[in-house]
Amino acid sequence: MGAWDPFNVTEDADLGVRLARAGWRTLVIASATQEEAPVRLRAWLGQRTRWLKGWAQTLLVHGRSPAALVRDLGPGATAALFLLTAGPYAAALLHPVFVAVLARDVWHGALGAPCVSPAEVAASALAYTTLIAGYGCAALSAAVGCARRGLPMRAATLASIPLYWLLLSAAAWRALFELLRHPHFWCKTEHGLSRRGARAAPQAGRKARLPSLRARALRARAIQRTN
Repeated sequence: MGAWDPFNVTEDADLGVRLARAGWRTLVIASATQEEAPVRLRAWLGQRTRWLKGWAQTLLVHGRSPAALVRDLGPGATAALFLLTAGPYAAALLHPVFVAVLARDVWHGALGAPCVSPAEVAASALAYTTLIAGYGCAALSAAVGCARRGLPMRAATLASIPLYWLLLSAAAWRALFELLRHPHFWCKTEHGLSRRGARAAPQAGRKARLPSLRARALRARAIQRTN
């Protein structure tokens, strides 16, 4: 397999595709981590910018030979790769447009009214589907995450989802600009800034009932041998 692309700023995305193309399977360990998420807007924006730029780099590099990519991964896995990388990126880029469509319909009292042209049908369907799916997935992820960590689901968290998506859109456009002007610039994420996260992580880790790493490693090895 060699190594991952040293010029890719999201090395885990590139490495995951390389592992899959080499015939390996990867599993996610349901483990607690003491590494905190960014607690400052600037750090969060930089992290999301780097992730999105790395996804684009991964698709550009591995998509240079589409036939070889489909041959290595298979049609289903190739479609999943583009759906889980290009899909969210495109949705983030176009999110302000979708919000503008929604605002226009609300302003003119046309929300839910029949469209008069095929172009309006397509634009409204794409905008509303993306908004509902994006906001719904974000709310579901937040609810599942809070439930697993034993934290309450706050109304303020749900109310902030539209703002979150607008910030994600800003990161997507910033990533596109950097991809064209500074493709290999690495915005390192700051960690260790939150005292609350440092106190909560060990406590959450003690509460988690997780299989041992050795057991999961043996299971992953067994799966690999059967392939």
